[in-house]
Amino acid sequence: MAYITNYKYYENDGNIPKNANWGSYQFVSLSDIVNNFMLMYVGPDKLVDNVKRYTVLFHAKRGIQEINYDALNNIKVLELIVGDDLKFILPPDYVNYVRISVEKDGVVYPLHENTKINYASEYLQDNNNDFLFDQNGEVLEAENSNLDRNRLAGLPKKQFWGDGAWYGSWGWYVDGTWYFSYDVGGGIMGLNTETANINDNFRIDKSAGVINFSSGVKDQHIVIEYVSDGMENGTDENVSINKLAEEYLYSYIKWAILNNKVNIQEYVVRRAAKEKMAKLRNTNIRLSNIHAGRLLMNLRGQDKWIK
Repeated sequence: MAYITNYKYYENDGNIPKNANWGSYQFVSLSDIVNNFMLMYVGPDKLVDNVKRYTVLFHAKRGIQEINYDALNNIKVLELIVGDDLKFILPPDYVNYVRISVEKDGVVYPLHENTKINYASEYLQDNNNDFLFDQNGEVLEAENSNLDRNRLAGLPKKQFWGDGAWYGSWGWYVDGTWYFSYDVGGGIMGLNTETANINDNFRIDKSAGVINFSSGVKDQHIVIEYVSDGMENGTDENVSINKLAEEYLYSYIKWAILNNKVNIQEYVVRRAAKEKMAKLRNTNIRLSNIHAGRLLMNLRGQDKWIK
């Protein structure tokens, strides 16, 4: 990034937010990465020649995503309140979740993932059970399916009228299986331990881009820790990467361009790939936070007995 004065760094020139530039020297912007690559790695006397800026930009973005997955461990934390629909919209830079918890009195309690289906789409039908379509020929969908409505209301008990010892008993009918409670010990016959946890649960609907929660987390503060792809800030100026990974990104861009070019000797591509992997290993070491002071503290503690 360009040089800024101490006043701009600490006070943002008196503008809001005051902390806009704090820690910014750790990062280099995507725009600077592309400009630097075009200046230092592209030219008639360079290994990469006659390449367009948009090509470099494309591979730079892919490289940032790859390094976020492999080395940067870019874990972001977001807290929101779950509303009446029991849904949590996934952040735009979401790749995968690390942990999802409910926050109570400053303490986070992890929720477990329910791999059973707890959401569905419902097509609207007429009295003859035929589908209803809009003017564009697309089938109409209900805001919430019957399965969703049951989840929103909390799964109700039903009375079992089938054969067997449980005839007439009240229980829960989930995914084609009946579950019944019994008096001794308050247990539940046939209940899957995955769904029997006393804590609430969630399931991620990736196609809809939401997290569905059980009814107990309504109006609760939910904290989601997730892996980001590093593209959350949108523009080339705002997307950035840690400077410790800058050299890896240059090597990634060079390899990606050479790998997609015709008439490039195979040994040249292999050499670029080898350099890329070496830079990735160096980046992992640099980002591991293993430095002399911390290592010395660990070594000093090895000859001490723990009582």
